[in-house]
Amino acid sequence: MQRDNPRDPNERTPLTDLRAEYCNLVERLERNQQKLIQLARSAYRMQEEERRRLARELHDGIGQNLTALKHHLALLQQTLEPDQHEAHRRAAAALALATQTLEDTRQLTRLLRPQILDDLGLEAALRWLVRTLAEPAGLKTVLDLGSLPEIEGELATLLFRVAQEALTNVVRHAGAQHAVIRLSQRDGMLRLEITDDGRGWEPTRSNGSLGSGLSGMKERVKMHGGRLAVDAAPGQGCRLRVTVPLEATPTRVAQSP
Repeated sequence: MQRDNPRDPNERTPLTDLRAEYCNLVERLERNQQKLIQLARSAYRMQEEERRRLARELHDGIGQNLTALKHHLALLQQTLEPDQHEAHRRAAAALALATQTLEDTRQLTRLLRPQILDDLGLEAALRWLVRTLAEPAGLKTVLDLGSLPEIEGELATLLFRVAQEALTNVVRHAGAQHAVIRLSQRDGMLRLEITDDGRGWEPTRSNGSLGSGLSGMKERVKMHGGRLAVDAAPGQGCRLRVTVPLEATPTRVAQSP
């Protein structure tokens, strides 16, 4: 009885062709996905650079002009006679308006790109955020920073923007009295957690979705290989958690006294 010859393992069949085509398709999809992520991260870098440029122009241009205007108005007010009551009133009103506009410009400059983030780093920027955003609103906020490495560049910007968005939502919408911002690292991962004791999140009204700001942050965190999640219930406050790889961030070396 004649035996069938064994099949050559290198012989092409419709099944092997289909498998090879499938593998090639998966590889192309993965490459395209990586390119899209790189493009998106590049777009965010450009956005932050544009924010930095606008903040610098506001500070160096409009801010300095308003400061000069205040100075000239104060000098003008000093030249008025004591009995020129209407002129004094108008000069005082103009000086107050210039002062308020200057403060608004400075606040906008800080929100666009706080210089402290570039100069002193993430920890100082988070403390500034609590001091300028939470405290004026009467929100008692605890900032809990564990033993952290030196966090710089895109990763520092990412964590700051998430904290800024979350804390802004707490101040504007939560009706909370207390909040906690906790940043720590473990097993090569950074963990940012923001909790509050506000009115919580109503899933039935929002269909379980995040606001547009946090939804954008969720995608931005995902581009860095991380995850953003929100836990909330009506009347039980809210907790936002971000976990993101530490990547190749250098470890801080303690300075000798």
